[in-house]
Amino acid sequence: MNRCPHPHAVVTGASSGIGRATALQLARSGYHVFAGVRKPADGIALQQASAGKLTPLPLDVTSSAAIADAAGTVTAHTAGAGLDALVNNAGIGLFGPLEIIGIDDFRRQLEVNVTGQLEVTQAFLPLIRAAHGRIVMIGSIGARCTPPFVGALAASKSTLATMTEALRQELAPWGIRVVLVEPASIRTDAVGKLTHDTELLLGQASPAGRALYADNFSRMVSAFTAQHEKGSPPEVAAETVTHALTAARPRAHYLTGRNSRRMALIAKLPTPVQDAIRRRITDQPAAHGPRVGRAAARAESRYAVGARTTGGSVADGT
Repeated sequence: MNRCPHPHAVVTGASSGIGRATALQLARSGYHVFAGVRKPADGIALQQASAGKLTPLPLDVTSSAAIADAAGTVTAHTAGAGLDALVNNAGIGLFGPLEIIGIDDFRRQLEVNVTGQLEVTQAFLPLIRAAHGRIVMIGSIGARCTPPFVGALAASKSTLATMTEALRQELAPWGIRVVLVEPASIRTDAVGKLTHDTELLLGQASPAGRALYADNFSRMVSAFTAQHEKGSPPEVAAETVTHALTAARPRAHYLTGRNSRRMALIAKLPTPVQDAIRRRITDQPAAHGPRVGRAAARAESRYAVGARTTGGSVADGT
């Protein structure tokens, strides 16, 4: 059997957004891409968009059987050549006040965004090791600078970032690079779901919970949606991922997307100032307690220019 001459990549969560853009970008760059999808229709659409240059890979990261089948498919195709790239992108976003978020929903957030990523990584690591390949984890700038009502998502991405740090060190003896990409404002279909999910969460909450949070959470959703509608296209993040996979000496972390540098800078400010800025960004009422308004106003003015001028690029690294 003739061995496929292309480098091989697996991209999870390739049905839409950053995953889809990354799968298509890597296919254009000469990779034989296995694009992880849950729905056959999404795989067909990807094949058409890539002119047949990628292979849909049925993959549910919460199913051990599906992960094992996917690894078997890639193993059979690569015929000993191994896997050059694994992009752990699959994930879901859970927003809402932590006081009223459903515990089962929170568990699923961690199952998809953390446990699923680890199980996929474990399944493909023998192939990665065989090719001295690379692993890219898609995190979030929200893990560094967490706004109100993003705690559940940020908790999962923060855990993923910690896991990435450990993997980078543990796999170094085999020359396996592990890179964290931290997107900020990226326009994806997930933002369009936010309003629907907000209504669902508030509808399931108790009357007391709605009374406590409905106004502030809705204001945050409006502000968040407006920011992300002006965000970078997913292709910007895809270019960053491609750079992380192909650079001779990749960084451990890359920022990408509109406002990524600004948010990273805010994360270095004193906590009271950070809190005040995050309240302003998400249109939240003033907090009770020590006054930090003047300091926050100065800091926000200092970094406002960055919000207007900073876009994402492969140069946004740390």
